[in-house]
Parts: sequence; structure tokens; C-alpha cells
Amino acid sequence: MASSQTSQVLHVGSTDFSDKVLQADTPVIVEFWAEWCTYCRALTPHFERLSNAYQGKLQFAMLNADDHHEIPIQYGIQGLPTLLIFHKGKEVARLIGPHPTRLQSQIDNVLARI
Repeated sequence: MASSQTSQVLHVGSTDFSDKVLQADTPVIVEFWAEWCTYCRALTPHFERLSNAYQGKLQFAMLNADDHHEIPIQYGIQGLPTLLIFHKGKEVARLIGPHPTRLQSQIDNVLARI
């Protein structure tokens, strides 16, 4: 999951999800992923690149669904990758299996609404 430039992606889990995602000052997009997920591995470089492009506007976070299964259960995550966008502690958008090349336009659409 290394990229050529430093990404701004946080890695969150059960113990810090509330602090880093739900109580964040800016909107947060969380990628729910797993090591075995081929589509997750394909999406991660794009996710990391976008984390730099949206710095200050949208925080990017990743949560390993296998290691922290209670949060995906809480939010009804049924497939990976699933991306949830949170704003002021609430889920405002859900992107299921987003195509890497369309991810930026999907994010822009959500940010324009909140």
C-alpha cells in the first residue's frame, strides 16, 4: 500500500474511530477494506493520491474490516470496498465498490451537498 508521495490517510480502528472520524472538524471519508480484497488493493493508490488533493477539505481514513469488524457491522457494511463519508458525526454518503477513476467526481458531488 505504499505510494510515491506521502499520503494523508489515517488508519483508524475500534478505539479511535469516534475521535478521528465522528468528532472530526472536517468531513471524513472512510475506506472499509481487507487484505484479501483485490478491489480494495486497486482502489488504495487512488484513495491515497486523493488524500493529498483534498487536504484541508476532506480527511481520508482506512479501517481494516477484518481487524475491526464491529464498526462495519454497526454501519451495515456488506461488501468491500465500501466508503462512507461522515460529516458532523453522521454518515452523509455511501460509495459501494467505487470505480477508482470515478471516485473523485463522486467525492466532489457529495462535498457540494454538505
